[in-house]
Amino acid sequence: MSGLIGDAGFDQELLVELALSVGAAVVWWLDLDAGELGWMPGLDAVIGVPGADEETVRARLAELTAPLNVATKAAAWQDFELEQPLETPIGTRWLQFRARVSTHGPARALVGVVADVTRRHVQQQELADLADRYRLLVDLAPEAIVVHEAGLLVYANPAAVQFVRARSESDVVGRPITDFVHPDSQQDMMQRISKLTEPGATSDPADAVLVRFDGGTTDIESVSVRTTWEGRPAFQVIMRDVTEQKAAAAVLRYQAALAAHVSDALIATTSDGVVTSWNRSAENVYGRRAAEAIGQSIGQVVGAPLDPLEVLEAGGVVHAVHRRSDGGALAVRVSVARMDGGYVLICADETARRRAEHHFTSVVAAIEEGVLVVGATGLVESVNPAAERILGVRAQEVIGQPASLAELYDESGQPVPHAQYASAITRATGKAQHGRILRARRPDGSHVWLSLSARALTQDGMTPSATVISFTDITERRMIDSQLEHEATHDALTGLCNRTVTINRLSPAARAHRSGLTAVLFIDLDKFKVINDSLGHSAGDEVLRVVGSRLSRSSRRGDVVGRLGGDEFTVIAYGVAGPDEATSLADHVRAELNRPISVDGRRLHVDASVGIVLAEPGDPRDGADLLRDADLAMYHAKTRGRGRIAFFDVELRDRIQRRLQLEQDLRTAPLSDELWVAYQPIVDLRTDERTAVEGLLRWTHPRYGLISPAEFITLAEESDLINIVGAHMLHTATREIADLAPGLELTVNLSARQLDDPWLVSAIRHATHKAGLDPSSLCLEITESALTRDPALAARTLTALRDLGVRLAIDDFGTGYSSLAQLLTLPLDTLKIDRSFTTGLGRSDEAEAIVTSIIAMAHAVDMTVIAEGVEQVEQLEILRTLGCDQAQGFLLGRPVPLADL
Repeated sequence: MSGLIGDAGFDQELLVELALSVGAAVVWWLDLDAGELGWMPGLDAVIGVPGADEETVRARLAELTAPLNVATKAAAWQDFELEQPLETPIGTRWLQFRARVSTHGPARALVGVVADVTRRHVQQQELADLADRYRLLVDLAPEAIVVHEAGLLVYANPAAVQFVRARSESDVVGRPITDFVHPDSQQDMMQRISKLTEPGATSDPADAVLVRFDGGTTDIESVSVRTTWEGRPAFQVIMRDVTEQKAAAAVLRYQAALAAHVSDALIATTSDGVVTSWNRSAENVYGRRAAEAIGQSIGQVVGAPLDPLEVLEAGGVVHAVHRRSDGGALAVRVSVARMDGGYVLICADETARRRAEHHFTSVVAAIEEGVLVVGATGLVESVNPAAERILGVRAQEVIGQPASLAELYDESGQPVPHAQYASAITRATGKAQHGRILRARRPDGSHVWLSLSARALTQDGMTPSATVISFTDITERRMIDSQLEHEATHDALTGLCNRTVTINRLSPAARAHRSGLTAVLFIDLDKFKVINDSLGHSAGDEVLRVVGSRLSRSSRRGDVVGRLGGDEFTVIAYGVAGPDEATSLADHVRAELNRPISVDGRRLHVDASVGIVLAEPGDPRDGADLLRDADLAMYHAKTRGRGRIAFFDVELRDRIQRRLQLEQDLRTAPLSDELWVAYQPIVDLRTDERTAVEGLLRWTHPRYGLISPAEFITLAEESDLINIVGAHMLHTATREIADLAPGLELTVNLSARQLDDPWLVSAIRHATHKAGLDPSSLCLEITESALTRDPALAARTLTALRDLGVRLAIDDFGTGYSSLAQLLTLPLDTLKIDRSFTTGLGRSDEAEAIVTSIIAMAHAVDMTVIAEGVEQVEQLEILRTLGCDQAQGFLLGRPVPLADL
């Protein structure tokens, strides 16, 4: 047979690969062209014909491989596999044929191997049978069993479906396991399964709460097992319902706790009185431990004769005196009941209650609170000493008298009808009365304020009932409360209404019943801070007291005058006819305030700015809103000059709110990249070349868009933000120009407020150094008016800046009031002609004469002259003729962002 292989020329490596794929195997082949079969020795035994002749072997092999022969003719693939049963006297064997088409030159053959795989078949069948049995066992198990893999349920047995009240397994499989675990149990579950790292690892039984489809929960005990599902790690969970078990255990624990912790002594005895049970309260009551009492006679351990049968025959309850182990007496109420084989005794210690009853009379007599006991008939039965003192009566005079013996008044001063007395209500209804504030008239005619309560002596609900009345003398407290109420609603310095009362009097409810308009005058004293700072706060307080007094006298009857705080006052005038009357009232107020005020020998004059709001009866604004609007109007009056009157309107509110919003946003604008620098070229009139640029700060607001520099620079100066904004401008402009054109000169405006900043020189030094810009390339422009605010300080600051190396220019020259001599003493390099003069060139001989003089004067002291606002060619030519050095304006270039420069 081996010769056939060699003759066919079949691939030896192919035979080896096929043989290795099935383990112990015998080689066979089929010449596809000639239809001849061949095989290696040992095939006869494998295919069930051991020792047979060649024809028998060939016939059996042909029969077994016939499907492969057919497949090679019908299919285009190269590899084939076939398993065939082989019936033998000892049973069915299974043969596996694996073959591959091989070509060698023109010859084609199907080369294969055959191996006996009966053992593997048997093992697979046994494994399938085992899996079926295990699946049947799991399906029929009473415990709920689920498998979850990667957090999702992949299997649930019928018991698990029933546990969660689902309709079928499909309702459960595919959902997260956490859908069915109560949130309180999820963390413990995750911790348990995280410890199961090896296949077969099992967790300890643990309690958990299962969430059902119907919204309910089930208490379970669960065990988790690390397993596999389709080759992937998974967890099998076995669950047992322990709801009933827990409920039963809870009942047993409750009963045990009840017996152990009930406040009364709970004792069990045999039928002949021997103690068999002794709870913790019995230990506390009698001072004997359970170990000492159990087994002893009941009479011996309670320190007195006690026969349970006698107590039971006497009605089951008796009162007796027992003894503690230390000999102390106990007042005890004994209750007895039968139980199997003996008795149960409940011994309630009433010692404290009896002692309390004995002490009650002494306590009532000693307390500071008045106490009266009124019988069901409405007559006084007892009066304690405190009640005698508070009401000014004697007990022997009032006992037996009606409880209405004292006249009572409510807080408004109205008499209280006898039927409305607290004792009468409680006696008739049984309902307690608490904390009623009443005023009682004593027999001597004086009055006393009482905080009074009444309660039925018995709680059986029967009426009429006996009543105990208790009361406290709160006369002094009422006086203090009245004083505190006044202090809480009035200004301590002036005695006027405070802000809280003012807002309340301006509420829609307070204005609803008023006819006409309500005028709110918001009054702020002008320059009051000067008085406080120069004369001291005591003088300031005296001025405020006088102002408050004058406002009260100058207002109309029924008007409300208040102090809001500091030097802010308000007058609320009801029933105003219109703006004219409100203005007249404000003028009258100002006239009163303008009269001299004498303080410490000085005659002081004060004036006020007044903001007015008019509100109709149906105006929906509350008091705080009206005060806010009046405050805005007052602020507007101050911006127009001191001692002015201004009315509120919606446009004013919008302007002020915009201003406040802009001020707030300006604080964060440098950090939000909202501020940027525009650059306008400055041209040399001799060469027509750009020699410098002026950096002009711009603000693009996220809500309002581009804000005018005239608006936000003024806002920055008034709110002390100019130094922050100016520093940001310096750093930005020096950095951008140094990066764009290191040789280009940069001019930047300085505010008058910046000249007052002691850190200005350091800030400029830091900005130029950080940007890498030569200080000589920076020119700082200062307005003429800024130099005249504090000439000495300006001179020191400019000198320090010149020492730093920067150049200095005076801006808007000709619009201020400085003297030429003063300007000539300052270290200035450049003079900028104001645009108002440039505009007049070509239209006014006077403008040309002024410009000629300015240029001549500047050149006389070696200053460079720059003309601003050049917008026409004619102006440019005149400036050249007059010898002006440089110019800037829309004609030469508009301010543009850095990218467009």
